[in-house]
Amino acid sequence: MSSLLKLSGLIDRLTAWIGRWVQWLVLAAVLISAGNAIVRKVFSTSSNALLEIQWYLFAAVFLLAAGYTMLRQEHVRIDVILGKFSRRTQVKVEIFGIVCFLFPFCWEVINLVWPLVVQAWRTGEMSSNAGGLIRWPAYALVPAGFVLLALQGLSELIKRLGWLQGLCPDPADKQDAKSAEEELAEVIRARAEAEAAAGSKA
Repeated sequence: MSSLLKLSGLIDRLTAWIGRWVQWLVLAAVLISAGNAIVRKVFSTSSNALLEIQWYLFAAVFLLAAGYTMLRQEHVRIDVILGKFSRRTQVKVEIFGIVCFLFPFCWEVINLVWPLVVQAWRTGEMSSNAGGLIRWPAYALVPAGFVLLALQGLSELIKRLGWLQGLCPDPADKQDAKSAEEELAEVIRARAEAEAAAGSKA
């Protein structure tokens, strides 16, 4: 179990790293959306590529951060009935859900979507909109996101088994960590301060 808990720790760190970087895609989507709106209003022109890249970025945030959401225990939970049972019973039900629902669902989605990714890659499928983007990167986000979600599910499974054996803290307890918004704000502030410092030296 100690080796499995180490594996869980590695998965958690990978998920956290991906989650931190995916946050920047939100900023990119906002800037592209704002820039496209300004160009459309000022110059009466627009780009389908800029519109579609916003959709791609939204899909990337939603899919690639699904595992990060699970790591942070921010996914929707409805415990009207389960909340009345002991914590050990709740953990056993969570283990059952991960094994019997999460893993099969992730496998089925990956199995269904992967042929579409391969076909789009081989054919060079493009958007039907004039000036649109190539499609396979958007398709590939689906299996990538569900692989990451399944990996984090494996980590959550290991932690729950470890908790039942008294080897680790309750994985459902939210860590005293900063929110995604706070982390992003700190990174932006640190970069702004570094640029200001570099500018003053110059």
